[in-house]
Amino acid sequence: MTDTRERESDRAIEEVFYPDEHIPFVNWQQFSGAKPAVVLVGIVALLSFVTGLSNLSQPTLALDGPLASVLPAANGFARFGGVLFSFLLGPVTVGLQRRKALAWRAALVLLPVLAALPLTTLQTTDVPLLAVVAVTVPLLVWNRDQFDQSLDLSPLQIASLSSIVGVMLYGTVGAYGLRGRGLSVATWSDAVYYVVVTISTVGYGDVTPTTPVAKWFSLSIILLGTGAFTVSVGALVGPAIESRMASAFGNMTVSELKLLEDHVVVLGHGDLTASLLETLDDETDVVVVTDDADVAADLTDDDVNVLTDDPTDESVLRDAQVETARGVVAGGRDDAQNVLAVLAAKNVAPDVRVVATANEGKHVDKLAAVGADEIINPRTIGGRLLGESVLDDTATDASLSSLGDDDPE
Repeated sequence: MTDTRERESDRAIEEVFYPDEHIPFVNWQQFSGAKPAVVLVGIVALLSFVTGLSNLSQPTLALDGPLASVLPAANGFARFGGVLFSFLLGPVTVGLQRRKALAWRAALVLLPVLAALPLTTLQTTDVPLLAVVAVTVPLLVWNRDQFDQSLDLSPLQIASLSSIVGVMLYGTVGAYGLRGRGLSVATWSDAVYYVVVTISTVGYGDVTPTTPVAKWFSLSIILLGTGAFTVSVGALVGPAIESRMASAFGNMTVSELKLLEDHVVVLGHGDLTASLLETLDDETDVVVVTDDADVAADLTDDDVNVLTDDPTDESVLRDAQVETARGVVAGGRDDAQNVLAVLAAKNVAPDVRVVATANEGKHVDKLAAVGADEIINPRTIGGRLLGESVLDDTATDASLSSLGDDDPE
């Protein structure tokens, strides 16, 4: 009997001091996930812009890097490459935020080429750019599965982009064909310059048509180019404006939802939701799913992520990324809706932790039966606290914490 007690004591000590489930000291996912990769690409774009401005401001730029003698047009690349790549990486960063596969491929092409800039100049101010690029590329490769969204352009957007490319080709080839016959264009670069200046309606006057054919050609470039540009702006900017309007009315966009990971999903809105949002720290992403438009608008004004839809719909829960959530709270005012919300959450992600609110004590068993991992009954907790307080005014926080583990029934 003594040996048995000693073994049980040793086992209890091992469970306390050597638990099977170890808590990591550092959550490496916060540093190696898709979000850090996107942030690093944005930092690279900023460093590239600063480096480019630094190179442009120098009267004489020293090219002491190992690629200076190998890279063609090294001086021009060193002076203008930083600023140029920063503007290219801007839309790439936006695409990465939306988990676009095309943006991921573009980043893997642009970043190694950008790394050639500090290897060409080999200046001290360029070292941070090279270091960040060296960290960003492996991180993008590591998270390649996270960037799997297609570009999903509408037929109108594809047609508008094609029209711009078509006008550019038409204008460049036509201007080069008219060289010496009414247009002072000598090279292909002059032709591209003429087309861009004409379409943008800047008209510096350095390339002026002098023959009827050249004048009619210039008019066609102006009409076709401005028309294609106007249509493209409407087709490409319009969806972005619609997304902003949807956000203003309390509805997250698909691209914003794709960014969610290790977050908390709150299904429904009840009396405890405000306290819950205050309890969660600022580093925890929260998404509230509610079909009440007025509540959604108020939460959006408070900078809370909101998905205005049915919290019991499994497709909506998939949109809210329940599979990658840290936990789910079924916190609506209607217990029947909370039961359906728990069922939907468990159907979508069986392993996710679900905490439910029971507004009435008789519904606790129902919530437990459908799979809720923990049920909180605010009325029972409040009543017990009132009883303890009136009998003993030194009630501690320990009694409050223990109530959450007790069966309200």
